[in-house]
Amino acid sequence: MKKLLNKIVYLPLDGILHLLALMPWRLLYVISDAIYLLIYHMVGYRRKVVRRNLAESFPDKGAAELGRIERDFYHFFADYFVETIKLLHMSSDTMRRHMVFRNMEVFDRYIDEGRSMIIYAAHYCNWEWLQSVTLWSRHCNDDNVVFGNVYRPLKNEWFDELFIKIRSRYNTVCHPKRSVARELLRLRREGKTAVTGFMSDQHPSVGEDNHVVRFLNHDTAIITGSEMLARKLDYVVLYFEPRRTGRGYYECNIRLITDNIGSWPKYSVSDEYARRLEAQINDEPALWLWTHKRWKNKVTMASNE
Repeated sequence: MKKLLNKIVYLPLDGILHLLALMPWRLLYVISDAIYLLIYHMVGYRRKVVRRNLAESFPDKGAAELGRIERDFYHFFADYFVETIKLLHMSSDTMRRHMVFRNMEVFDRYIDEGRSMIIYAAHYCNWEWLQSVTLWSRHCNDDNVVFGNVYRPLKNEWFDELFIKIRSRYNTVCHPKRSVARELLRLRREGKTAVTGFMSDQHPSVGEDNHVVRFLNHDTAIITGSEMLARKLDYVVLYFEPRRTGRGYYECNIRLITDNIGSWPKYSVSDEYARRLEAQINDEPALWLWTHKRWKNKVTMASNE
């Protein structure tokens, strides 16, 4: 009954989102510009958080440069919103034109060898479009290969179903974070190859190992669960390195971190992920998600001891 009531209550919004997804790109970005004016200049959505995060992360940048990055971020954030909604009605051919993957031979070679993989990704560029890597793999329709992404379920049931629908496009399975370890173990028992993406730039979960790195001028607790899973299951570890090539256009280089994780010291894979992500953010800072309170819980490097 609750699910039915949610559908009725959110029916107008559902219609608006589907209408938005059907709009041509040019009109879509006119709407994005209007959203930018609303959330940045009128509402000021989390502007204090963004401003503080930028100032603390880049103490050597002047006020004018920080202001430019801030405005560029909100412009991109508005684009990210409409581009994500576009997924509701975005064909595979259109997606392939707008999101290009490089180094697919690395990706498919490990699948050919039956090696499962963990992919490190981040809330950088349009992270929702990264699921379309399946469209570039010759194993996209292979029943013995399961492409998946890990997500944290949303409290609002209607929005949770909406994002699962969006994130399940192009033959991708959504794994709730709390059960992903069990799912990957099950796939191994069934003899299937798992290719699973992890967004690892958020807060570590309660109970996760407290490993701290120096990241964007902050002592930062980072997620280590993805590394621990890769170690337990002897997975290949890849890194998705996206960049924006134009408005609504991206390309993603697939980089190998290691195919022999057992030879790496504990936490070194997590450290490498943080290093690579930091380099990307320094190169184009406006494309990272600055609205989240990444450093609200203070930690120090001494926490590693």
